[in-house]
Amino acid sequence: MTPRLALSRRAFLRRLLPQSLGGQLLAMLLLALAITQGLGLLLLTDERNRAVRAALGLEAAGRAANVALLLDDAPLGLRPSILRSADSPLVRFTVGPEAEAPHDSSDANFVLGQIRQILGDPARDIRADVHALVLPPIPMPEGMPATMRPMHEAMMAGRTDPIEMTLSIQLAGGEWLNVRTMFHRPGLQLSPQALLPLLLMVLAVVLVAWWTARRVVGPMRVLAIGADRLGRGLDTEPLPMTGPSEVRDTTRAFNQMKDRLTRFVNERTHMLAALSHDLRSPLTAMRLRIEMLEETEDSIRLKALVEEMQAMVEATLEFARGVAKTEPTATVDITALLGDLVSDTGGCASLAPTGPIYATIRPQALNRALRNLIDNAVRYGGIANVTLAQTPGTTVISIADTGPGLPDDQLEEVFEPFVRFEQSRSRDTGGVGLGLAIARTIIQAHGGTVTLCNTPDGGLEAVVRLPIGAV
Repeated sequence: MTPRLALSRRAFLRRLLPQSLGGQLLAMLLLALAITQGLGLLLLTDERNRAVRAALGLEAAGRAANVALLLDDAPLGLRPSILRSADSPLVRFTVGPEAEAPHDSSDANFVLGQIRQILGDPARDIRADVHALVLPPIPMPEGMPATMRPMHEAMMAGRTDPIEMTLSIQLAGGEWLNVRTMFHRPGLQLSPQALLPLLLMVLAVVLVAWWTARRVVGPMRVLAIGADRLGRGLDTEPLPMTGPSEVRDTTRAFNQMKDRLTRFVNERTHMLAALSHDLRSPLTAMRLRIEMLEETEDSIRLKALVEEMQAMVEATLEFARGVAKTEPTATVDITALLGDLVSDTGGCASLAPTGPIYATIRPQALNRALRNLIDNAVRYGGIANVTLAQTPGTTVISIADTGPGLPDDQLEEVFEPFVRFEQSRSRDTGGVGLGLAIARTIIQAHGGTVTLCNTPDGGLEAVVRLPIGAV
């Protein structure tokens, strides 16, 4: 078997297994139940066969020992009558000069012990042989209709070969009493009474697996939802600690991690907000003093630098506020929202026609993020081509331009704060370098992603993927 074929088989078997924890737990318990019940059934059937064979063999052994005692004490003329009286359809008695049992078999030890106990003569020569008879298959009767052939084949398939036991007991006169008997192995019998315990066990396993899975999977599902909400920047209450001890420990660790992360983010936000706020006053004072100076080349340059610093402080303050993290959510038509943004560009952007697509978002925050992406496309490519599509559970927004694009090693770097496309460092052409950082922060807070890629025809494309469900 080639490695590729082995991997494909493993993948196929993996797809057959349940994916949920509850399903896997139920499958493992049912598999364990099937294995144990199958082994128990095999052992029970073997013990039952041995018991039936022992009963039939001991019955034949008792009859043979009693007949041997009668033949020892009876006149020779009565032997034929005794043998005819002892015969039955399944047991035949004969007297001859040779023993018909060639040797003793291990399965006949219990028979030999029974005979010696009845005869009361340990020294008497007794032989017993037990073996299976292999019968030839019964041929199909000629002229049997085709509709009855499957029934005949099924009957032949279920036929069991018989067991033959041969006993040879040496009589007092030196002759041998030979006894032949034959019996069939009992077939497997499944009655409703026998199946009822198995069905009850399966029902009990299903109930136990369902209860266990619910006790374990329920808290884990709540934990997954809490982790998803935390990753999208949502304020959540501490998760309840329920379920087994391991799940409770995991939930407790998650709650502690959430508290630490929230405290860290809040401290960072407050620090940046306070710093940006405190910088406003000296910058405003500097601007007023510059306005009072005589207009020269140096004063004009100094005024531009102060305005640039003030713009950076304002943008930093907005970024530190968490980009409207406390804004309530609402179900909004994304198509209409993009249409308004495209109209605001004054013909520099176009939106491909599409039907309404609704998603639960923070309208003002997402409006700001998409506006930043469209403005960047217009600024560096001259035009923004916007398309909107929907996949199961996701809204996909594409914003492409016809500009020069970016080197591949800068496609991720431009999302960092204060990193700018434009190298002139002019606010009129490049801003302060927070537009894409704010856009990504807002989109990630919605549980989405934004990526940049160069198009084959030239230009840059921003692809935004947003979940349709509630934020």
